[in-house]
Amino acid sequence: MKPQFDIEALRTMIVGVDLGSFARAAVELGRSQSAVSMQLKRLEEQAGHALFVRRGRGLVPTEAGDTLLSYAKRIVATHDEATLALGGAVAPPTIRLGLPQDFFEDIMPSALAAFAQRRPGVHVEVRAGRNYALDDEVKAGQLDLALAFAAADRRGSGELLATMPMLWLARSADAARMHDRAEALPLVLFDHPCLFRQTALRALDDAGVPWRLSLTTPSLPGVWAALRFGLGVTVRTAYRVPQGIAVVEKGLPVLPALELRLLRHDHPSDAAQELAEVLRATVDSRSVGQR
Repeated sequence: MKPQFDIEALRTMIVGVDLGSFARAAVELGRSQSAVSMQLKRLEEQAGHALFVRRGRGLVPTEAGDTLLSYAKRIVATHDEATLALGGAVAPPTIRLGLPQDFFEDIMPSALAAFAQRRPGVHVEVRAGRNYALDDEVKAGQLDLALAFAAADRRGSGELLATMPMLWLARSADAARMHDRAEALPLVLFDHPCLFRQTALRALDDAGVPWRLSLTTPSLPGVWAALRFGLGVTVRTAYRVPQGIAVVEKGLPVLPALELRLLRHDHPSDAAQELAEVLRATVDSRSVGQR
């Protein structure tokens, strides 16, 4: 007997692989974990092959699972299109977007407001992330799109949107006095790993400038707050630098530029493609760096 795959089981398979966790898929789809397990078991029975193997604490697709997953995405997409064409209701699509915290107060709300006018029924899930993680999550299918910084001296993934100089920044009252310091340079940085952190430490070491870590944090607002209270120097771009923070012009090594890139999953939906266009236009309109 030829297999007849269940649409909702295929949908569960897609969501579980995209999220990297079938426990998270259960929450996303509003089902119990036992129900999700039953769906996967039934899919394997219908396929006549093992579709997943356990790796660590999770499940990853086998070769047969990857093959079915490729078809499942097309089957579910076509099913939902047909349902909409006939006036039926389907769950609103979700686009998973990742971006650095630098763009949370400007690029993100502006782009999503413009996108909502075009696609009012689409749910956008926004995640803050580090550059290395954003690239990995897009490649793994855990994100549909991402804006991410990349080193300009390496061939980065995705589409180049802008080139942005990296700058030393400090409290305005301290910025002009940094070249007069007698002690090791106090640094306020993101915790490891971080492109800005790695660049700053490499530049200081190459120039023979002594330094110490004054504060590390995963929070960009935390970095700005520490600088306003005079806790040290950081490295960011010039984009959306808060009042009271200034560029350190003297006494520190010149830093390279970095690139802002738009990353996309290999098979983005039409809605994700449209959001990518909106993001590109928004970045252009805000004059973020240089093209």
